[in-house]
Amino acid sequence: MRSMISSVLGSDAAIDVIGTAGDASQARTAIKQLNPDVITLDIEMPNMNGLEFLEKIMRLRPMPVIMVSTLTSKGAEASLAALELGAFDCVGKPGAGDPQPFAGLVEKVKQAGQSKSRIAAAAASAPARLNGTSVIEDYRPGASTVAIGASTGGVEALITVLSNYPKNCPPTLITQHMPEAFTSSFAARLNRLCKPDVEEASDGAPILPGKVYVAPGGDRHLEVVGGTSLRCRLREAETVNGHRPSVDVLFNSVAARCGRRAVGVILTGMGRDGAAGLLQMRQEGAATIGQNESSSVVYGMPRSAFEIGAVENQLPLRKIGEEILKVTLSRKGGTN
Repeated sequence: MRSMISSVLGSDAAIDVIGTAGDASQARTAIKQLNPDVITLDIEMPNMNGLEFLEKIMRLRPMPVIMVSTLTSKGAEASLAALELGAFDCVGKPGAGDPQPFAGLVEKVKQAGQSKSRIAAAAASAPARLNGTSVIEDYRPGASTVAIGASTGGVEALITVLSNYPKNCPPTLITQHMPEAFTSSFAARLNRLCKPDVEEASDGAPILPGKVYVAPGGDRHLEVVGGTSLRCRLREAETVNGHRPSVDVLFNSVAARCGRRAVGVILTGMGRDGAAGLLQMRQEGAATIGQNESSSVVYGMPRSAFEIGAVENQLPLRKIGEEILKVTLSRKGGTN
């Protein structure tokens, strides 16, 4: 695996592979000597596993780390734990005969290198974010529906946002770019960490207060359908902006069905998925919120949305959950 990763990364002229290590002890020595911009880290290692070593890295010397994991349910749990600890992203180990081993790794390493300073800042503030509590204790859900889109860095970001949510939160739908094997585990993890009920969205599920719905990864997009009684719809279709599920598809459906009775939120992530949909939401009267650059692991999706005028209010991550609740309270009882 080390040889394969080195070969894939070394094929790009913008990346220098400056060292390899077989376990955490060797890696610790290499990091001190070589001071890399980015590390790739296997979850399964001898002596000290990747999660234990990642925790030490993020606590003692925060830097971008891309985890290498098996894309299984067991691997998903470990990968999500790594993302929660502050890993930049995860890539799957290739199977036998895989025609494109470690596809996407080169681009992720480049993006990670550009995010080095923000990774360190995010690691420094992580304990406070994970212990967030709602300052609106008497929250009473109104008519608003919340739609959130995220990609790279989104696991930590979503935990931060939802840590501000009370149990009777506004109905919230999330599209997070994530492999199919991960989304069920991610929803279950959010459900354990947060006060509201969090579940992987199912086709036809009613959209209710106190519920958070995570778009399943795979071959379907998550949309909102219905009139006075909204429901989730999972629709098979081609990728949009290279993604399925796509944030744009979710946002466009919320714009069409909810109008001003909605809040759109775009968080950290590579690319521009969600920007056009958030603009459509704003044009239909919805409140729109974007994560600011300094708190984003990757200021790609939020930047794209901000630059086209889709973001009404740009905020640091730690303030977004509270702002969602304030906006939904102010629009309580509103009409489309």
